[in-house]
Amino acid sequence: MEEARFYTQLEGGKVRCHLCSHRCVIGDGKRGICGVRENRGGKLYTLVYGRAVAYHVDPIEKKPLFHFLPGTKSYSIATAGCNFRCLHCQNWEISQMPREGRGISGIDLPPEEVVRQASKYSCASISYTYTEPTIFAEYAVDCARLAQEMGIKNIFVTNGYITGEALREVARYIDAANIDLKGFTEEFYREVCGARLAPVLESIRLYKKLGVWVEVTTLIIPGYNDDEEHLRGIARFIKSVGEEIPWHVSRFHPDYRLVDVPPTPVETLRRAREIGMDEGLLYVYMGNVPGEGEDTLCPGCGGAVIQRHGFNIISYRIRDGACPDCGTGLHGVWREP
Repeated sequence: MEEARFYTQLEGGKVRCHLCSHRCVIGDGKRGICGVRENRGGKLYTLVYGRAVAYHVDPIEKKPLFHFLPGTKSYSIATAGCNFRCLHCQNWEISQMPREGRGISGIDLPPEEVVRQASKYSCASISYTYTEPTIFAEYAVDCARLAQEMGIKNIFVTNGYITGEALREVARYIDAANIDLKGFTEEFYREVCGARLAPVLESIRLYKKLGVWVEVTTLIIPGYNDDEEHLRGIARFIKSVGEEIPWHVSRFHPDYRLVDVPPTPVETLRRAREIGMDEGLLYVYMGNVPGEGEDTLCPGCGGAVIQRHGFNIISYRIRDGACPDCGTGLHGVWREP
């Protein structure tokens, strides 16, 4: 165990966790909503520090990040647990592990070894992903600090439910984030995710303000968040934060507790992409539909500067951060070809 950061002690042996926006008050011997932070004798401990339940070398496009070092590899890790309980979770076996009564598993993978593995496999970045990196922030920050010293970038793939005070500390070591904006009503967040919308919107704004490269993903679920008003609200919000923020609209596949909902029709994704562009977003992508809506187009001339198929780059034409045809600068963190 490792003593947690981001908490205060209260009377009666209780503690208040300040890591995520649930701000759990936890009694002695109890755990927070995430299931992996426990009060023992008036001190809060993280039960997953250095305990990786998943680790893999992924293409950066899988995060998905399309405007941050495209074509590079990212060493990706996760621990058990999550502060959401999304009915449609694709990784519920590990994210909901503590809630499902299956304990907390994982292998010992200390920060030094995470960075060593990332370097061994020539990864340009480390991604804290698969579950929710906020709930293992102490572990992620210690990994990221060492990675930063080695010139390796750091990425959060997150639900955006981190508190402002925790994010200001974490963002010192994070270079990019893909943030899920799962819906655009408080009802959706309450009933589908077990959380609130407002803190997610605020953290997206704060990530951007703190200089972290931001991309946003919305998994479109038929009958839940696929109506035009919902999608247009998301697009307008992203535009209000920054027209250059890429929006990934992804196809839902039945899983966990939403197995009776059909996959998203491709036409719905096409319409969502149209809505994003209509609202003034410069970069809108379709996800989980290989071969369509994946190319990066120059906002100046409309030419394809990166062509993709799934997680693979077919053509990479960006030169010095700009379109080779018209010279328009492209938003992102680019690699040299």
